[in-house]
Amino acid sequence: MTLDSPGEFCHLGRMPQPIFQSAAIAVNRPAASGPVLVSVPHAGRLYPPEVLAAARVDRAMLERLEDGWCDLLAAGVTAAGGTVVQALWARAVADCNRGEGQMAPGEVAVTLRPQFSAPGRKERAGLGVVPTRLADCGTLWKRPMDAAGLRWRLDSLHRPYHAALAAEQAALRARFGHAILIDLHSMPPIPSGQPGHGARIVIGDRFGATADPALVDLVVDAAAGLGEPVTRNQPYAGGHIIRTHGCPADGRHAVQIEIDRRLYLDGMGRPDAAGVARLSRWLAELVAAANSLFSGDEGLPQAAE
Repeated sequence: MTLDSPGEFCHLGRMPQPIFQSAAIAVNRPAASGPVLVSVPHAGRLYPPEVLAAARVDRAMLERLEDGWCDLLAAGVTAAGGTVVQALWARAVADCNRGEGQMAPGEVAVTLRPQFSAPGRKERAGLGVVPTRLADCGTLWKRPMDAAGLRWRLDSLHRPYHAALAAEQAALRARFGHAILIDLHSMPPIPSGQPGHGARIVIGDRFGATADPALVDLVVDAAAGLGEPVTRNQPYAGGHIIRTHGCPADGRHAVQIEIDRRLYLDGMGRPDAAGVARLSRWLAELVAAANSLFSGDEGLPQAAE
């Protein structure tokens, strides 16, 4: 069974009314919380008119950047005691899982190029802090990004999103001695010949840098419990979000979860009710388990240790 419009998802459970919401982001806190915070940065479906007017391609092309409907998988998180920070504006506006300096010089106006002098593989592919290209449709925007356009995108979405993550982490850390960030994404099938090929779920901790092993083991074991192939750090070790907000020595633990979209979308990219229900239930159970294990003095090291 597939669902064709947002209104058809009500029986799967809606996210509670956010305690904070701007045009671009929303924060949902539970009535009784544990230390877990879930980030959903790439599932926004709102396109400001300024962005659509600047695009060389139609909206359907921009939508291909989204982690389509991934936010539905987090619908049960607050009931399980977790906080959710979610981008409402689309990834085409700004990619919250890239650093502000992550763009290729050729994708920006000449005056900005000195700021972006060492692009990596993703930036060279057009997948920087502002996505600029897709492989089979070319350039997304009518002109290179200028200073005013880049600043507007960062100030409207990227910076508020990271400020919200930092604020929620700080509050949880003050209460529990540590905070656990789960950065939720979806992925296309991993191509043959690429590390991790065949995996349907990828858990990233930047090769042990962003989370205590006990937390990572819990997430990996929970993912394996779905009966789907799981890998760790291959091919996705985690991006800017967990690199920025994951520091175990400071009591901030962060893992990235990538879920194969075929587990919850149909062949047309529409949500499959059974798949969404299965994965949203799984994520809620994972959040509840992490809250139960790591809410007290036992478990993860405290920030002062």
